[in-house]
Amino acid sequence: MAGHRVAHATLKGPSVVKELIIGLALGLAAGGLWKMHHWNEQRKTRAFYDLLERGEINVIAAEE
Repeated sequence: MAGHRVAHATLKGPSVVKELIIGLALGLAAGGLWKMHHWNEQRKTRAFYDLLERGEINVIAAEE
């Protein structure tokens, strides 16, 4: 029984390469989400100005 060894996980310091890859992946994911949001807002703005130019809507309040 004296010869039994228990395998323990050895704690190491931070892996610089692993942290760089994780940071890059998270940054690209967040950037992609931000660009999709920006493109959606651009599409809404473009649609608004197209309707305004065609005269289908106006921004002047109707007088009562």
